[in-house]
Amino acid sequence: ARGGAAESNVFTRVLLALFAILSWRSVPVMPVEIMLLPRWFPFHLDKVSYWSRTLIAPLVILMALKPRAKNPRGVGVEELFVTPPAAERHYISNPTGSAWGSFFLAIDRALRAIEPYLSRRRRKRAIERAVAFISERLNGEDGLGAILPAIANSVMVLETLGYPKDHPDLMIAKRAVSNLLVENREVAYCQPCVSPLWDTALACHALMEAGNADARVRRALDWIVDRQILDVVGDWANMRPNLRPGGWPFEYRNDYYPDVDDTAVIVCALHRADPGRYRQAIARGTEWVLGMQSRNGGWASFDADNTHYYLNNIPFADHGALLDPPTADLTARCISMLAQQGYDRSHPVMARALAFLRREQESDGSWFGRWGTNYIYGTWSALVALNAAGEDMSSPHVRRAVDWLKARQQADGGWGESCASYWPERRAEPVASTPSQTAWALLGLTAAGETSSEAVARGIDHLSAAPRAGAKWDEELYNAVGFPRVFYLRYHGYSAYFPLWALARYRNLLRQNDRRVAWGM
Repeated sequence: ARGGAAESNVFTRVLLALFAILSWRSVPVMPVEIMLLPRWFPFHLDKVSYWSRTLIAPLVILMALKPRAKNPRGVGVEELFVTPPAAERHYISNPTGSAWGSFFLAIDRALRAIEPYLSRRRRKRAIERAVAFISERLNGEDGLGAILPAIANSVMVLETLGYPKDHPDLMIAKRAVSNLLVENREVAYCQPCVSPLWDTALACHALMEAGNADARVRRALDWIVDRQILDVVGDWANMRPNLRPGGWPFEYRNDYYPDVDDTAVIVCALHRADPGRYRQAIARGTEWVLGMQSRNGGWASFDADNTHYYLNNIPFADHGALLDPPTADLTARCISMLAQQGYDRSHPVMARALAFLRREQESDGSWFGRWGTNYIYGTWSALVALNAAGEDMSSPHVRRAVDWLKARQQADGGWGESCASYWPERRAEPVASTPSQTAWALLGLTAAGETSSEAVARGIDHLSAAPRAGAKWDEELYNAVGFPRVFYLRYHGYSAYFPLWALARYRNLLRQNDRRVAWGM
């Protein structure tokens, strides 16, 4: 009814082409020669997100060489097609339906016609450039970009290029895949990535909120500080060449791609725990975050001013996440970090960031959540940031956000939001209350001065009574997003530290009888 496997996205069709289930004509043209384009050209790797460039660099080699995947058992998926794959003709389409999309479709047809006649010498040089990009960023056993698609593509490329099995690059790339595998007696799966720095920092926040800033938190924060990136100039420097490194990654290691979100959360935790002990780490992290602010006042995850929106119209970008533009949740986290350190609302960086945040508010009062599901996550992030920055929490835009959160509370007192909310027409689709989303809503409402409200009391009652195993609440639904409408995540730790954080924050605010949250986060 939905068109079968013919409607799968570009990355799936590339894999099907590698297995010769589909023709390579079913995949948009992405010539490896793009590796040789100058930076001023409308398309360049610097103009797309970090996850796109680490995926594209190996992928264009595979698309140029068109290897055949090993499949000794001859396993196929032809039954997933409505009509036989060879008969399908409508794979490549305009991803946005816009005039730009039609323009890029015409370019795709032109490239398809001329690709067989491209210079072999130039193609060889382009492949060498792509291999050099990959080799420089292999990132040890954490892998290229520290994300599965890029890591898997790097393994396939090195094998396709004939690297011997004992070659260090191939061995380390394969180890990076193995490190993402989770296997036990009943289930085996491959994680898309790991999140130890993010999870550890958030867990420290929850413990400190609960009054447990003991030796264990210090050990965790010392471990985090040791992983600050101080001597590797990553891809972010293409837009900020004079900025010193100082951020942290999401994973154990990802030196070329520190994350603004992680860095802001980590700096807040370090500053809250012991600003003297962690003075140097805080200063370098803050310096890096300040330098990563985009021209529009917001922050993105890994790059600054990654806003070449026309590129989302190329046929290759049918997943809709080719870019890394500034978002409300990231910007809110950076505002919180700066406010906690005493940056005033009149500071130019803060003023531009707060203006961006106000512009990004949805018409119904909520904020979009790029990295957590979804408007509850974004609205929590924004309200906490506005509170930390000293915003008047009785302002109309704040009250509209409060009203939106209260209207989304469910009959059981909790909050839940479907991953389908990333489709505009499905924003109100019901889903069961989850501990994570209930905690976010409570943290947002208490930041807005609603600690004594009926909505907060009902939410606290819901969390207190919700099923849990020891200190970890039961949560099966997905609570985060990789690419909206394409790829979702479930953080297993969220249902441990976010409910604890919300309950402790509620207790602390009742004790101090103050509308202002003491800490930026």
